[in-house]
Amino acid sequence: MEPFICTTYQSRIVFGSGTVASLQDEVARLGGRRVLLIASSRHLPVGDRALGDLIVARFADAAMHTPVEVTEQALRSARTADVDCVVAIGGGSTTGLAKALAARADYAQIIVPTTYAGSEVTPVLGETANGIKTTRSGAEILPETVIYDVDLTLGLPAELTLVSSINALAHAVEALYAADANPATSALAIESVARIGQGLAAVHEDSFDAEGRADLLAGAWLAGTCLASVGMGLHHKLCHTLGGSFGLPHAQTHAVMLPQAMRYNATAASDAMAAIADALGVVDAPAGVFDLVVAHRGPTSLASLGFTDADIPRAVEIALNKQYPNPAVVTAEGLAGLLANAVAGRRP
Repeated sequence: MEPFICTTYQSRIVFGSGTVASLQDEVARLGGRRVLLIASSRHLPVGDRALGDLIVARFADAAMHTPVEVTEQALRSARTADVDCVVAIGGGSTTGLAKALAARADYAQIIVPTTYAGSEVTPVLGETANGIKTTRSGAEILPETVIYDVDLTLGLPAELTLVSSINALAHAVEALYAADANPATSALAIESVARIGQGLAAVHEDSFDAEGRADLLAGAWLAGTCLASVGMGLHHKLCHTLGGSFGLPHAQTHAVMLPQAMRYNATAASDAMAAIADALGVVDAPAGVFDLVVAHRGPTSLASLGFTDADIPRAVEIALNKQYPNPAVVTAEGLAGLLANAVAGRRP
């Protein structure tokens, strides 16, 4: 028998095709009347059509890794317009900004993801200040409602589809060997891995495959639910270091680092790796994930993202600055070797 403690966090989930049309109803359900719409220029028209006169302010400058200075700018806009609800349409950057605003001013949040980050269903916020990315969690950070509209993801470019999906996959992978794993999160993680694998195969053949896109969105939701419930390990720590301190792009960094971090933990988490391999239909989990990235023409080396061997010592120092649970013992030598493999893009 394995004893465990499980704390669950739940958002209201609206999933389907054309569900963005329910935005006004969902705002009203939360008691909102004055909306700040956070979206890129590409998705602002989607929000305009769905929300109409409820919008009293717009913000189109969300940035990767949620820089504090951007949050402060958006907060000034929100307060000037006296908003009572934040709607974010887009990827992880818009979601992160909405969470940062809620953490500071307790705004109700509705998130409409257009990629597969999964962070929209977590009470976790990662922010960057002075070149360091840190995370915190709290019930006030968790979005009240998440609207998954498969239609908004149809035709998503292949590289963005891949790296965003691997970002979600990383949550499920690390949930399986988390120190506080439990039967519920492990079951969700395996289902997430399987759906992401199936979805990627389907959209590789047809970028407008609605069922494949639905699998990816559902897989991201399940992966994010895992992330909300258990702690992450080495992979996430390294991605935060590389993104927050070296400015590497978030999703692409996940795609490069996940196979390498999995190999580092493979022996210490052999049962988890066997379950992942089975869900993906491959023999070896780390190599299988690497091959998945290659098959979809995703990035496999940190060098291609602007990180070099000369950066490794500083990255190791930052990553070791704070201890965190991980199946394999984390050492300076081990991290240096892992990062060297990632710089070179070696198949694990």
